[in-house]
Amino acid sequence: MKRILLIVTALLAIGTGVRAQDFDRDFENATLRLDYVFCGDNAHQAIYFQQALRTSEWAGRRENLSAPLLEGNGQIRVLDPETGACLYANSFSTLFQEWQVTEEALHVQKAFENCFQVPFPKRPVDIEVFLLDTHRRQSSYLKHRIDPTDILIRKLADNGNSSTVVWKGGPVDKTIDIVVVSEGYAATEKAKFYRDAERVALALFGHEPFASLRDKFSVRAVFAPSADSGVSVPRLDAWKRTVTDSHFDTFYTDRYLTTSAQQKVYDAIGTVPFEHIVVLVNTAIYGGGGIYNSLTIMNSDHPTFVPVMVHEFGHAFGGLADEYAYGDQVETMYPADTEPWEPNITTLHDFSAKWQDMIPKGTVIPTEQDDLDKQDVRRIWSTFTPEQKQLLNLKLGVYEGAGYQTKGVYRPVQECRMRINECEEFCPVCARAIVRMIEYYTR
Repeated sequence: MKRILLIVTALLAIGTGVRAQDFDRDFENATLRLDYVFCGDNAHQAIYFQQALRTSEWAGRRENLSAPLLEGNGQIRVLDPETGACLYANSFSTLFQEWQVTEEALHVQKAFENCFQVPFPKRPVDIEVFLLDTHRRQSSYLKHRIDPTDILIRKLADNGNSSTVVWKGGPVDKTIDIVVVSEGYAATEKAKFYRDAERVALALFGHEPFASLRDKFSVRAVFAPSADSGVSVPRLDAWKRTVTDSHFDTFYTDRYLTTSAQQKVYDAIGTVPFEHIVVLVNTAIYGGGGIYNSLTIMNSDHPTFVPVMVHEFGHAFGGLADEYAYGDQVETMYPADTEPWEPNITTLHDFSAKWQDMIPKGTVIPTEQDDLDKQDVRRIWSTFTPEQKQLLNLKLGVYEGAGYQTKGVYRPVQECRMRINECEEFCPVCARAIVRMIEYYTR
């Protein structure tokens, strides 16, 4: 813990180095919501624009506008049509791109909803949206014009869903704004939802580096009642009528709880200003998911709620990759000839861009794992001494096995919150990445 706090303190003194821009020159204090459909299969994809909506005040960053901190698996950009200058950009990942590397995508074509928010422009702008493949090459591209005076840009009105502030670190334009949305809570379970939403904030701010920087966040909970209580579990033939149509068994994986109905998620939030979404699902079944700059989705009542919540938010907010390897995929998301964009894994293709500056000189690469990690660490973690846990969590190296692959992808430490639920802390590399992201949003 002390080592993580030192990293947080040191990084608070370091800026992101991205030039600030004049927000008020180019944008109104309002949000432009843009809805798209991404479709295709393993080999092909396309992007289609669906609609534009005007929502509430702008909750996003007002500096560092044109350069995302992380590349992501895709980006959306707002361009000046006259000069081509980038006025705003944000990176993201999608459920569609995760699906593309599954076996199903080899012989089926599907479509996925995606919603994005950009600041509302004061004059006509061009919008670029593009996706990147696993080799970081542009795989699909769409460019279209948005005129802010267009009469078909629908203005969203208050949807009637109640909301409350769970944690207030500061004003909307100064903090990172998280919205927690109810899913599978019946009208009679409003009080339970608000209690559960408070647990989301307690989970995040009970862990470093979020704890030390909690005043840079605000959390609001939005209660959207569902017709049924609970969540759909297809493998049990149990289907529920819920606000965001979430379900387990995504990609035929039991524990993968997601929703592909992004428009329903955004409609439930309505005019509440936000930057990051947590869909809180009323169930005790284990599962969840986190997709970078898309959403975090979590079960509410499983005993592992706290570690899973923090892990999944590490994906959605920090852009952190999974550090475990449970069986190689049909197609690796991390080919050997390409360095992943995620800050906590490497293929060694360009390791200097990762945590090379943090490892002790003379560290053998790849790094041999400690004998402790050759056991089933999850089962015996509680028997380890604090010193043994620190060895596994803080000893930096380059350990093989990460990003779902047993070979060719490497992680910074043997055990981290991004690898197993039992590990209480993020490793120093993940902590640094999170701090950098917080500073990117708030400086």
